[in-house]
Amino acid sequence: MKKRLFVIAAIALLLGVFMPSFIAAQDAGDAVSYTKAEVDGLLEAKATTDSTTMIWMVVGAALVFLMQAGFALVEVGLTRAKNTANILMKNLMDFCLGSLAFFFIGFGLMYGADKAGIFGTDQFAMLGIDPADWAGKMRDWFFQVVFAATAATIVSGAVAERIKFKSYLIYTVFLSALVYPVGGHWIWGGGWLANLGMHDFAGSTVVHSIGGWAGLMGAIILGPRIGKYIEVDGKTVVRAIPGHNLTFAMLGVFLLWFGWYGFNPASTLNGNDPMIAHVAVTTTLGAAAGAAAAMATAWAWFKKPDVSMSMNGALAGLVAITAPCYAVDPIPAVIIGLVAGVLVVLSVEFFDKVLHIDDPVGAISVHLVNGIWGTLAVALFAAPGRLSGNLENGGVFFGGEGSLAGLGVQALGVVAVGAWVCVTMGVLFGILKAVGFLRVSKKEELQGLDINEHGADAYHGFQHFSNM
Repeated sequence: MKKRLFVIAAIALLLGVFMPSFIAAQDAGDAVSYTKAEVDGLLEAKATTDSTTMIWMVVGAALVFLMQAGFALVEVGLTRAKNTANILMKNLMDFCLGSLAFFFIGFGLMYGADKAGIFGTDQFAMLGIDPADWAGKMRDWFFQVVFAATAATIVSGAVAERIKFKSYLIYTVFLSALVYPVGGHWIWGGGWLANLGMHDFAGSTVVHSIGGWAGLMGAIILGPRIGKYIEVDGKTVVRAIPGHNLTFAMLGVFLLWFGWYGFNPASTLNGNDPMIAHVAVTTTLGAAAGAAAAMATAWAWFKKPDVSMSMNGALAGLVAITAPCYAVDPIPAVIIGLVAGVLVVLSVEFFDKVLHIDDPVGAISVHLVNGIWGTLAVALFAAPGRLSGNLENGGVFFGGEGSLAGLGVQALGVVAVGAWVCVTMGVLFGILKAVGFLRVSKKEELQGLDINEHGADAYHGFQHFSNM
């Protein structure tokens, strides 16, 4: 334990020692960095074409859609073979049912005419739209639905291997129709947090934290998988339940990383924005630093460069850089990723070994913990002139006037969205548990959800040597 604490302290010291030089280098590079005003001027001076933005956003949305395959493969690879078909079905149907729910209800709640800063009141099922705005609204709906699907599918990993399929479908519709859109309206739809000046460029809070909070509530109310935590001589012993295919999991990580180039850069919402490449660079650096830091932390902690921790480190870096990718420059992006990589390892250990919350793929640590970190990092590292409002003069580490107020708004957004999701999803999961809809039986869990829930075997003809 002392060695582990020493490793953590050493990493923290390393970041503390190098951060001033990072910031100094950042200051030196500001002359070649675009500010918000400069970007606006370039866009105004440039002959923009609707077709450029239309193509850019549709292609970006298609990249984000591909992330569904990435989530499916990561979850399949990090869980047991007997539940593969069930996981594939969840990742298919949460998009299908979630899309319908977002079309009929969610999009209107998120982007309709604002009501008291809480929710939207029109555009349900895309009705009542001015014909002159039709093409733009179709583009916007397609771009936004894939983000809604991402929030929904995050939960799948946290509740894997023991949730009933029908309860998963109920949760998906509820999240996509109500929980995600209302929380999203507060920040992206002109709601009360947006009016306070909260910044979340591509969704560290709107997408990832919402999915992470929902996954946390699901994992707590469901309880752990059979055999995960065992009482021995009055003490709780934590058992590892290894995934069955690291190849699938690694391929899933690369697909997610690839899809993130739609997730973040396309969130410029303008195909002519010169910051597109900038966002792609900060996204890449955040992910790379996250993977490197997670590998180093796991190597020191477990004495081996752990594969799954390194993969989750890349994803943690991507989640953390999602909110600040536009606002920060490359060196702070590296710092944000490094912190994310350390956080994900410590968080996985904390939820598993201390709180005994069973999260088979580390979804809570990746998406919730680092969604929070990324949201706060905006106010810490935002470059001067990049954002408006409290952070117009830069983040806390740049000494920007009003930056502490900006940090307070970011923190308020984290708490408010967390409270909204925990209450709504906690009530839903609690009701499903009370009526016996939430969890499969012990026999079904031991046999596997593929056969019992779907009557299918993802690896027909192959023998599963262990149920645990």
